[in-house]
Amino acid sequence: MVGAIPPRFGTLEKRMSAAGNTEIDARLSALRTDLETLQKDLRALAGDVSGVASTQAKDALKKAEAVAERAYALAEDAASQASKTAFEAAEDVEEWAAENAESLRTTVREQPLTSLAIAAGVGAFLALILRR
Repeated sequence: MVGAIPPRFGTLEKRMSAAGNTEIDARLSALRTDLETLQKDLRALAGDVSGVASTQAKDALKKAEAVAERAYALAEDAASQASKTAFEAAEDVEEWAAENAESLRTTVREQPLTSLAIAAGVGAFLALILRR
């Protein structure tokens, strides 16, 4: 028997194999423990990142709301100012018309053709402007 292992060496080989398996099992067990710890840490990190992102999103939303409120207030102020200016202009036109109405009536009665020509010219001018 050339290829046969003597009985006393076979037992040593089994012991070495068993010792090697025990060492491998210990290493695998340590790796499993490390992997589980890593998974727990990753879950915790994902939770932390989610919390930070949520906080940043809330902060951004608050800032956007503040900007929107400021823009709304500015728009209200601008609308109020425009309304006030338009009202004042309307009052000025009404006052001017009241002051000059009698003078205008007199001029139209004295020069009806001239008044008619001026009215036609103003109408034509407005028609040109409004077409464009």
